[in-house]
Amino acid sequence: MKNLKRKKVAFHTLGCKLNFAETSTIARSFPEEHFEKVPAAKKADIYIINTCSVTDAADKKCRQAIKKFIHQSPGAFIAVVGCYSQLNPNEISRIQGVDLVLGINEKFDVARFISSSGKKEQPEIHSCELSSEDSFHASYSIGDRTRSFLKVQDGCDYGCSYCTIPMARGKSKNPDIFSLISEAEDIARGGVKEIVLTGVNIGDFGKTTGDTFSELIRELIKVKGIERIRISSIEPNLLTDELIELATLNPKILPHFHIPLQSGCDRILGLMRRRYKRNVFEDRVNYIRKNIPLAGIGADVIVGFPGETDTDFSDTLAFLDKLPLSYLHVFSFSERPGTIAAGLPGKVEHHEKERRSKLLIALSESKNREFIKANIGHPASVLFERTKSDGKITGYTGNYVRVDYPWNPDLAGRIRKAKLTGLTPEGKINIQLID
Repeated sequence: MKNLKRKKVAFHTLGCKLNFAETSTIARSFPEEHFEKVPAAKKADIYIINTCSVTDAADKKCRQAIKKFIHQSPGAFIAVVGCYSQLNPNEISRIQGVDLVLGINEKFDVARFISSSGKKEQPEIHSCELSSEDSFHASYSIGDRTRSFLKVQDGCDYGCSYCTIPMARGKSKNPDIFSLISEAEDIARGGVKEIVLTGVNIGDFGKTTGDTFSELIRELIKVKGIERIRISSIEPNLLTDELIELATLNPKILPHFHIPLQSGCDRILGLMRRRYKRNVFEDRVNYIRKNIPLAGIGADVIVGFPGETDTDFSDTLAFLDKLPLSYLHVFSFSERPGTIAAGLPGKVEHHEKERRSKLLIALSESKNREFIKANIGHPASVLFERTKSDGKITGYTGNYVRVDYPWNPDLAGRIRKAKLTGLTPEGKINIQLID
């Protein structure tokens, strides 16, 4: 009878890997004797929606998700937390059916806020101003994915002209290395083989404690049970020779680097207030490729930044075309209230942003095909997912090539050696297990 009285709670995450790590941590704060965790697609008594606000499109997705769950389970308690809640709490509170709005720090206490509360006549808002003294909230995901996202850093001191993240998450901060090693050991005890290091600006690790990101990596590779460490997005000016050489020498550090570029035109990088010129990015890409020939190297690019002319874009396109990249993540510039870029002249029309995006996406697809072909015939380490789709099991190589294999439940969550043998007519990659 006790279990029948438990409230059903569902969690929905929008945005980055950091958000997924934080949602998983928030979910663990709900005591099992009082709450039954259910998938967000199911009807629940409580929905926790962890939001993103990096673009206008992200805000729209958040609003759509909120309304979807209100419609899915009329009468359910709706709690909206995270970056969008931090930046626009009043906007969210005006959505009929929302009960609770929590900012970036308050969201870790969401279980306490709702444990004895029912539906609200008026939404309750807790979204306090950020300060330099904001504490770091440790987070990692476990139990819901093949790999674990470990939060090693939060906030950002960079102040890029288009970005709201410093307003949503505050100054750069991090825990001590000992705490992160302890969390990695917890993850390993759960049987997870791969950790993805996440944060807002992970290369900035150490601002709080006087450590360096390389020192953290050196300690993490000693954790027994963790066989793969993947570095998520890292700024080109913070991607040191030491980090690249560590990945060259230690097979636990996966040969996959995602490096934000944002523009291949130095003039636009200046308007964006980025902390490097394009030659720094080019040097990092070439240094990686020289040391790890089959490394996966991706980049973020923004098109249609205010003032970006046809010549500026052509400069970016030509710059990227000559670099040995594996893929691109392409974003159209999204004007964010309160940022410097929102007031810059030279707005680019929507149709022109779309045209430029399509050109870069086509370039990305071409480069990705070339990269995959370069991997054919070579051995690789594949971590297989736990899900079945169309009779197949999916896996990812260390350098982030997706492969498919006939479904075998014994492979789920395991790392196997394989050789990439070729491409199917549909563009899927065939592999042959070799151990």
